[in-house]
Amino acid sequence: MERFQRSEFFVTVEAYLSDACARRARKLKAELGKDSNNLQVSVDDYEAVTDEFSGTTLWWYASKKQSSARSLINLYPGQDESRFYRVVFHRRDRDLVVNTYLPFVLGEGRAVAVKNRQRRLFTNNASSSCNPYRAKSCWSHVPFEHPATFDTLAMDPEQKEAIVDDLKAFQEGKEYYAKVGKAWKRGYLLYGPPGTGKSTMIAAMANFLDYDVYDLELTAVKNNTELRKLFIETTGKSIIVIEDIDCSIDLTGKRLKAKKASADKESGEDEKPKLPGDPEKDEAPKVTLSGLLNFIDGLWSSCGGERIIMFTTNHKEKLDPALIRRGRMDKHIEMSYCSFGGFKVLAKNYLDIVVEHDMFGEIRQLLEDTDMSPADVAENLMPMSKKKKRDPEECLLGLIEALKKAKEDAAAANKAKQEEEAEMKNAKEKEDGDVKKAKAWEDANGDMKQVDK
Repeated sequence: MERFQRSEFFVTVEAYLSDACARRARKLKAELGKDSNNLQVSVDDYEAVTDEFSGTTLWWYASKKQSSARSLINLYPGQDESRFYRVVFHRRDRDLVVNTYLPFVLGEGRAVAVKNRQRRLFTNNASSSCNPYRAKSCWSHVPFEHPATFDTLAMDPEQKEAIVDDLKAFQEGKEYYAKVGKAWKRGYLLYGPPGTGKSTMIAAMANFLDYDVYDLELTAVKNNTELRKLFIETTGKSIIVIEDIDCSIDLTGKRLKAKKASADKESGEDEKPKLPGDPEKDEAPKVTLSGLLNFIDGLWSSCGGERIIMFTTNHKEKLDPALIRRGRMDKHIEMSYCSFGGFKVLAKNYLDIVVEHDMFGEIRQLLEDTDMSPADVAENLMPMSKKKKRDPEECLLGLIEALKKAKEDAAAANKAKQEEEAEMKNAKEKEDGDVKKAKAWEDANGDMKQVDK
């Protein structure tokens, strides 16, 4: 109850009892386990089960306790409950239970948890509905079932291999991180235009490492303290993701201050003064750059281990350098437009083309001359349906036409931009010329007035 996070031993005991003893209880709780093929049961509240160990009988009770602090109205009663297991045994068996039985339960429970583990995709709950050290968690989850892998990822093979090697080194580096005195975590920054596969890369990493994914929505976080609670509630073997970090929240507060100043100016002097509990002021997110930096690289970031923190952005240049420096975002991965190597992966995935095709030469040249995202390339290669299955030749021809059109559109846009810049330059030169003529006229008129005097 008094810890800042949920007890690992509680979770382990719950796993052990669900596997070894739960079916002896009269009342059970059940849910589908990994791959929805097996049923996982656990002891319901206030139920008792017995266990036998080395000739000793033990009784386990699942219980919950209300907080001593009571209020007249409680909108979230689950927050005032703390759940725990109570084990009862004969006094003479104390040493056996403490020194042998409980370590046995810990080992068996961990093995059961690994066996039944189903990878999950988490999202943070609204600020008012979470309490990490009570019954209500800060996170909700669904099964993580994204099919992306590095084999299907449209990326240059050498770059892909470098990323896989980096992930392997991290996953196997527990002793190395301890040796050099660093928390066992790693930061990745994925940046590039929309449609270049940043979210797919996250899914491929999670599937490769067999990690859970925590999708952190910063706009739902009220302040730095709540951000810290969310981090403490995450588990090891996980990827914590903040997508579109440049759009998620204004970390400097400039946008919020400008908006407030504009609102104050428009409201005039007759507006009633704001009360201290003004909802508009209190409900605005107050996560600061300092709070986010501590979340990534502060003392609290060392709680637990084997975590990856990932940011994605379409505009790397907009991010504060302190946020993405090495040690926080250790590896920067550019997710660029589709290369020929990425196209070959897509051709294999979508059209089952595993050897060089006659059209590959033309496509290679067009990809070098044209910017097209892997998502757009994949859309042109995707067959219509099983009934109207498109021929690979037709798909490749369609891609070539799309690339040519994209190249023409880019050339037209570039020409229009050059013309606009030329017009602006001419207008500026004309304006400068007019200013010079006016100044010369004023100087001439001034000299004439002096002669008249």
